[in-house]
Amino acid sequence: MEVRITPDLEAKLARLANERGRDTQALVQEAIEKFVDYDEWFLREVEKGLSAADRGELINHEDIGKLINRRYPG
Repeated sequence: MEVRITPDLEAKLARLANERGRDTQALVQEAIEKFVDYDEWFLREVEKGLSAADRGELINHEDIGKLINRRYPG
């Protein structure tokens, strides 16, 4: 597979690879793997949420507000 990237992105990639002591190919491979893994995880989580909603497992507005306030006080 061949992927074309802009010269600006290629320069950033080269800089990052150099800073990490890795080659650009390895860095690109890692980035693609992370993107694909995250996308797969996200879609699974959305499906779980939709399935829960279909079963009527919902959280009311007040409970969401309490949850947000506990996680992010202030």
